[in-house]
Parts: sequence; C-alpha cells; structure tokens
Amino acid sequence: QVQLVESGGGLVQAGGSLRLSCVVSGSQFSINRMGWDRQGPGKQRESVATIRSDDSTNYREAVKGRFTISRDNAKKTVYLQMNSLKPEDTAVYYCWVLTAGVQYWGQGTQVTVSS
Repeated sequence: QVQLVESGGGLVQAGGSLRLSCVVSGSQFSINRMGWDRQGPGKQRESVATIRSDDSTNYREAVKGRFTISRDNAKKTVYLQMNSLKPEDTAVYYCWVLTAGVQYWGQGTQVTVSS
C-alpha cells in the first residue's frame, strides 16, 4: 500500500521560509509525477507545483519565483521550498504522487503565515 507522509509545516511570519517534505513508501512501481496541492480556509483545493520524472516543473502563477519543487528519487521524497511567504499562502498543503496510473495523497500539513 502506497503511503505518503508530509512534514515541515508550521507557523511563520510573512517573508519567512519553510521547507515541506513528503516521503513515499510502499510503491512497487516507478513514480511518474509528484506534486503539491493546497487548500486554504474557505477555499477549494488548488495545484501549487508539479514535478515530472524528467524533472520538468510547473507552478501556479501566484507562487512562481518564491516556491521550488524538487525530488530525490533514491529517497522517494518530494520537497517544496517556500520562500517569501505571504499570509495568502496559509493553507493545508498536500503532497501527491502518480504511479502506475494511480494518484495517492498525503494527509496534509498545515502552513500558517502571520502578517
């Protein structure tokens, strides 16, 4: 059974940084895409960043230049480095992976940015 465990969330002041990590276990197949979504209070879940097996990336416009997604295939881990955080980045952040045509999600980690 594929499991994802996120870590690294917390409370930070505006302008600060956080690094989220997500470790994948139980996957018997190669991981294609990995990514991070978020859901802010009273908002719908939205895509934040995606990284493919060739290390190509996509970001939502609001985080471009501030967030960086990366992956370590040997450790089966995906990271999200978040710099210059803003109060509007406050959300529960969820990592996900796509493997063997199935998408799996983590339980989420809270990121709160104070003004």
